[in-house]
Amino acid sequence: MSGGHLSGRVAIVTGAGRGLGRAYALALAEQGAAVLVNDLGGDLHGVGRDATPAAEVVDAIKAKGGRAAISGHDVADWADAEAMIRQAVDTFGGLHILVNNAGILRDKLFANMSEEEWDAVIRVHLKGHAAPSRHAMAYWRNAAKAGDEIKASIVNTTSLAGLMGNFGQANYASAKLAVVALARTLALEGAKYGVRANAVSPSARTRIEASLKKPPEDVFDVFDPANVAPLICWLAMADCPATGQVFQAYGNRVEVIQPSTIAVDVRTDGRWKLDDLDNALRGRLPTLPKLGDFVEGLAV
Repeated sequence: MSGGHLSGRVAIVTGAGRGLGRAYALALAEQGAAVLVNDLGGDLHGVGRDATPAAEVVDAIKAKGGRAAISGHDVADWADAEAMIRQAVDTFGGLHILVNNAGILRDKLFANMSEEEWDAVIRVHLKGHAAPSRHAMAYWRNAAKAGDEIKASIVNTTSLAGLMGNFGQANYASAKLAVVALARTLALEGAKYGVRANAVSPSARTRIEASLKKPPEDVFDVFDPANVAPLICWLAMADCPATGQVFQAYGNRVEVIQPSTIAVDVRTDGRWKLDDLDNALRGRLPTLPKLGDFVEGLAV
């Protein structure tokens, strides 16, 4: 696995034991990166631990001549996240790529959602992006101050649920929109050190989105997780120009999303009067897009 576009680069992929994370880890390794395969091996709700999925991914990479190691760190634990960054540096001699992918689900109507169901999802998705990114940023900042040339990449995993909302997923959607803001902030703060940050919304068949079935063998599998991996590899390249961007990827499509554009701008002389504001805005509010406007099939 030498000689690829990522030869000599070191990557961490969180939640890399299954699904999208597994596809990312294998593709990054195929392009020459050394990969730290992070996964606790818990179930869809984040319960339990099992090193087997991560070990299988590491074995698959090594079987093809690549370099990989297992990380069983809890990415939402501040100290564990720091230890994970240190493991990558100590094992492979550096760090260039951080793919924040780990996630769980605790779907529930918001009026019925418990505090624990809210906290668990926010912890894994938001803090589980923030903690590794914080320690990776510190590592790259210190290296840059020491005179090293840094060409680093952070990839956060968002979702159409975060960009648009989704029924029964207030916790998940909130976290997924937050990681977009995190990526854009890291893009601003990391620019002076040579760090780029982007967010990717993948639509693929995983444990989180299990309703998407495989097509017949002779039909292109639109929701194969491996379809998203080329975008992750492109974002991981040392000379990739993208930073602060939001992407939607599935099948053979990559879309660049602008989630913060002004749709309506009304003004008055001085402070608004309520009746005037009502007249100005009523009937002019934009129609919210539907999931189908971005992707064929409910893949959030």
